[in-house]
Amino acid sequence: MVELYDVIIIGGGPAGLTAGLYSARARLKTLLLEKAFVGGQIVNAERVDNYPGFPEGIAGFDLVMFMQQQATKYDLEIANTEVTAIENKGKYHKLVSTTDGSYEAKALIIAGGAEHNHLAVPGEQEFMGRGVSYCATCDGAFYRDQAVAIVGGGDSAVVEAVSLTKFASKVYVIHRRDQLRASKLVQEQAFANEKIEFIWNTVVEAIEGDAKVQKLIIKNVKTKVQSALEVAAIFVSIGLHPNTEYLKDIVSLDDEGYIVTNEKLETDAPGILAAGDIRQSSVRQVVVAAGDGATAAIYTEKYVAGL
Repeated sequence: MVELYDVIIIGGGPAGLTAGLYSARARLKTLLLEKAFVGGQIVNAERVDNYPGFPEGIAGFDLVMFMQQQATKYDLEIANTEVTAIENKGKYHKLVSTTDGSYEAKALIIAGGAEHNHLAVPGEQEFMGRGVSYCATCDGAFYRDQAVAIVGGGDSAVVEAVSLTKFASKVYVIHRRDQLRASKLVQEQAFANEKIEFIWNTVVEAIEGDAKVQKLIIKNVKTKVQSALEVAAIFVSIGLHPNTEYLKDIVSLDDEGYIVTNEKLETDAPGILAAGDIRQSSVRQVVVAAGDGATAAIYTEKYVAGL
């Protein structure tokens, strides 16, 4: 028999955990489903210095562990399983299928986040959190007066490169083409910065080091020549992809696959809300994700009460 919950939350990052805290504290029977480890992308941050309440900063892993402890204190249930499908059975019931069985809920909060595209090269997984980062805003300050590299050629990559120059002694921008995709204004700012050096027509083939990143093995895609580049960190900024494949026929998505919501974080499917990086126009910051989780949970509580 399928167990019925008031609320099921899909995704265990800061948005999902905060939604779980608010929902469980409101005495709603709440289940959080997370396919991997609770915490999401922020667990890879060596230190989070811009989350309110921690003036000395806090490791990303520690921050989400505190969030989890606080939420489970109010009897939030957590299951490690991957959601494979959702069936909207109308106003009162939504069926969630997972790799370990099915669950039913009166309302859903989708907080699965967005995943950074990876380089998929040797050393990337090994040095994640030890010199491999996907967030210059989160980790740039840890590489003060050191040389770093950033991979990418879009607005995000180039803006982050400029931001990194506040801390790093040198910023190498590695791009597989011979020109940037970033907007002209952003390019002008980068080209005018003496700390930034562009390495064109080049890809990263491997990331190497001992305890932390020490060098990159790079290859020119035109000449096929390999070389080594000594850096203390590599920031990967080659785009994101939302975890929404299973939602295509359930809620409206934008052209990039992000969930479209209103100001209450409601989708166009009654009783299904979205929070965090998975929704359209998210600024992808941990404090905003937590705020989204709280907002979604408050309006979900009102929806369930209205039933």
